Amino acid sequence: MMERDRRLQEVISDLQIETQAIRAGSERSPAREHSEPLYATSSFVFADAASMADAFINENGQSIYGRVDNPTVDVFCRRLATLEGGEACEAAASGMGAILATMMAHCQAGDRVVMSCGVFGATLTLLKKFFVKYGVTLDLVRPTDLDAWAAALSTPAKLAYCETPSNPMMEVVDIAGVSQLCRSNNTIFVVDNCLMTSVLQRPLQFGADLVIHSATKYLDGQGRVLGGAVVGSHELIAPITQFIRSGGVTMSAFNAWIFLKGLETLDVRMQAHCARAMELATWLEEHPAVARVHYAGLPSHPQADLITKQMRAGGGVLSLELKQPDQEMAWKFLNGTCLMSLTANLGDVKTTVCHPATTTHGRLDRADRHFMGIGENLIRISVGLESVEDIKMDCERGFQALSHSEVDHPPVTR
Repeated sequence: MMERDRRLQEVISDLQIETQAIRAGSERSPAREHSEPLYATSSFVFADAASMADAFINENGQSIYGRVDNPTVDVFCRRLATLEGGEACEAAASGMGAILATMMAHCQAGDRVVMSCGVFGATLTLLKKFFVKYGVTLDLVRPTDLDAWAAALSTPAKLAYCETPSNPMMEVVDIAGVSQLCRSNNTIFVVDNCLMTSVLQRPLQFGADLVIHSATKYLDGQGRVLGGAVVGSHELIAPITQFIRSGGVTMSAFNAWIFLKGLETLDVRMQAHCARAMELATWLEEHPAVARVHYAGLPSHPQADLITKQMRAGGGVLSLELKQPDQEMAWKFLNGTCLMSLTANLGDVKTTVCHPATTTHGRLDRADRHFMGIGENLIRISVGLESVEDIKMDCERGFQALSHSEVDHPPVTR
């Protein structure tokens, strides 16, 4: 390592998070590159048999095989660990791969998991359809009900899991409050930080044990590649690493390189996403076709005080409930738009829109969706970086597609 690079890494923890997102974790190769290199190789060679054996048996830190480690992936892990304030990070092939690895590493038959009902549909499916089949017990609680968390954690639980804010209802879990309950009951507390990212919320600072990311979303930021990551202490990350290496749910070097480029603009992108989402949410809240807007940045949010304490801003995702209560009207709204992309992904520079009840949470039964608060009239918007006036106009196209006899539509002004 060059002397300048060594000195930088010594002070990196004292720098601001937007600087860390650009500079943390890098180790220049002998080629002295400025941008992090992409190591596109499936394996690594050794000078002799003894050094090869030392790497495989003693795990001396040398790269041995792409499923086990890769220098590009290692840089991504070091950088994200720095951003979250964690000791270690492990990367996976997708966000769900990171969740799977965490559960497999820390849960076994007979264990109990307490989970917020406000999680991504595939997360709940993974537990309800598969882990319970192998002897893991699952109890669901409402994300905002601290008393429900306390009751659920009053009996032994191996792991507690939440996503905050919740997707798509934007309900916020009191991380410090749940963390205190978990510590009192020797329960590992895992927080999915996908919607906020580390520049808007740092769960480890509030007592979480592990933080999970779907890097596919904001860490990339342009909808290009899949990836996931888990951040926490060396002790809790070590078994996750072992599972990922043995199970093969490994992040590719190319994807890690894309995420590194995404992290460089993460802070400025999140500021822009938040500003546009706040303006759109405020406009939607006054629209006659809208019954309710769910956005963590609105002053009307019922948890505004907690949000101010726990988060830097409201993020880039919101949801709205149409006054018409049925799926047909929600689909009419979607089909009436043309700028927003009809896709279930989020965190993209392109604004995306979807109907959660028939997409992201469509494979859950009606009872689970009702428990989550996901109705047939709910629409989720991940606000991109287009002009917010153009996004409003596209929403208005959707509203115009609804029954004109029931809604008066004010003109959109620039």
